[in-house]
Amino acid sequence: MLPTGEYASSRPIITTRIPRVFLPLVFAVAAAVTAAASTVQPPPEATSLLGKPLISPPPSDNVRTRLEADLTAARAALDRAPDDAGALIWVGRRLAYLGRYRDAIAIFTDGVQRFPKDARFLRHRGHRYITVREFDRAIADLERAESLVVGASDQIEPDGQPNARNIPLTTLHSNIRYHLALAYYLKGDFARAAPAWQRARDAVGNPDNLVSATHWLYLTLRRLGRADEATRALDNIVPGLDVIENGSYYSLCQLYKGMRTVDEVLKAAGSGSSGAAVSYGVAVWHDINGRAAEAHALRRQLVDGPDWAPFGVIAAEADLARAK
Repeated sequence: MLPTGEYASSRPIITTRIPRVFLPLVFAVAAAVTAAASTVQPPPEATSLLGKPLISPPPSDNVRTRLEADLTAARAALDRAPDDAGALIWVGRRLAYLGRYRDAIAIFTDGVQRFPKDARFLRHRGHRYITVREFDRAIADLERAESLVVGASDQIEPDGQPNARNIPLTTLHSNIRYHLALAYYLKGDFARAAPAWQRARDAVGNPDNLVSATHWLYLTLRRLGRADEATRALDNIVPGLDVIENGSYYSLCQLYKGMRTVDEVLKAAGSGSSGAAVSYGVAVWHDINGRAAEAHALRRQLVDGPDWAPFGVIAAEADLARAK
């Protein structure tokens, strides 16, 4: 469309024709600029406890496409119902699944301000404060969340990434207690972590919650020097538990009880969060049994890897930071 009015005479239309001989050079420069832009790293989401900037590793193209579609759908749902607390939570959760933890924290902070009595926002923000290594803030949020749900009925928390049977296994109360106990543990406050892990284990009566909370409770009690109590914590770890998604924690509990060997547990470990959980559990098991060099090597392997969000990695990092 041609300009009209006062700009018609003062801003003449200028057309430039690029000689054909220069077109390959123009295209090459444009391609180089595009490639450079695509390789620019996002800013760090956090700094590790060892002083390393933490940048979220990019997901594969297929995973990114799916996660971004999920985020778009969550935002659309929030647009349709801007006062729906649940819709706001899902936007935050979808951002976190993309590794955009600071953006997720901002969403949950908005929720805390708009819905101060809704413990879900504190629960999710506390979780992501753990991810970005801000344990004191996580503890403050999760303690407050726990106080808000005292005497309230529990509720299932739907899974953002459903398990193989599509059966949600956690609740609001269990997730608050689990993440609070974890934050205490990561701070090295094992005295407060132990009863918190016991509360987390009692929150939901399914095998997945049993093995995950028992794993952390056992490690906590051993680090407190309460070996007999730690052994008794394994009483309900028996063969044939119907564990759906926490197989890594189940295998570790079996290791602690003498039902499996270190080699068996490490050989069966998967990748991602489950693999990190196994490596960390074995590292502490080595410590307990006087094998400091093996424990240190596993922790270093965890913190030197590209994926820094799993709890096993954060725990290894916290241990190494305290040792320094």
